[in-house]
Amino acid sequence: MQYNVTNMRRLIFSEGEYYHLYNRGVDKRVIFGEPNEYWRFKAYLYLLNTVESIRPADILEIYDDDSIFSVERDNPLVAIGAYCLMPNHIHLFVTPLVDGGISKYMHRVQTAYTMFFNEKHERSGALFQGTFKAEHVDRDAYAKYLFSYIHLNPTKLVEPLWKEFGVHDFRKVRQFVREYPHSSLREYLSGKHTITELSKFPDYFSEERELDDHIDFWLQHRKMAE
Repeated sequence: MQYNVTNMRRLIFSEGEYYHLYNRGVDKRVIFGEPNEYWRFKAYLYLLNTVESIRPADILEIYDDDSIFSVERDNPLVAIGAYCLMPNHIHLFVTPLVDGGISKYMHRVQTAYTMFFNEKHERSGALFQGTFKAEHVDRDAYAKYLFSYIHLNPTKLVEPLWKEFGVHDFRKVRQFVREYPHSSLREYLSGKHTITELSKFPDYFSEERELDDHIDFWLQHRKMAE
């Protein structure tokens, strides 16, 4: 199942519509190499999702653990339905809540993380491959498929050729995906949504069994877009 990438410069992000956003490290470099780097990016995903002007560094001086996800924010820029952070790329499934919300949000998050990463690794220059890429999710079937596509990205970390040859150890992969700490699947399975906000998305998986069945289906059929 292949989908064409929409040129972001021609794409108008409309409120009430859904979008798949993704980006990778420049030259496909690793952008998350340590647990605290994943955590920092997730903290930015949470903190910077507001129309208000804030300095995340000020908040991060006070909160340096998961209690940061209880900090109150007003007037979010976007609602996130799913996300996954991989060693060298990111995926987000979002809908804008204000005019220009997606572009402003992605600029904020990627700029903040680049500054953090560059300072930590004593480097300079771009970290991400351009601004970001986007696809308009204009079909219900595509939206449900995208949910599984994003959450199954970690499969390639334990079985890199699973799309070509299938999953060899289904139980191992299924458990790995469910326990992967850097995707929103754990928020769905626990029912504790912090970065994700489901009220702006269709209720595809109101029960854990529906979620499991959908994930299992795509793991077994593996016909997913690159």
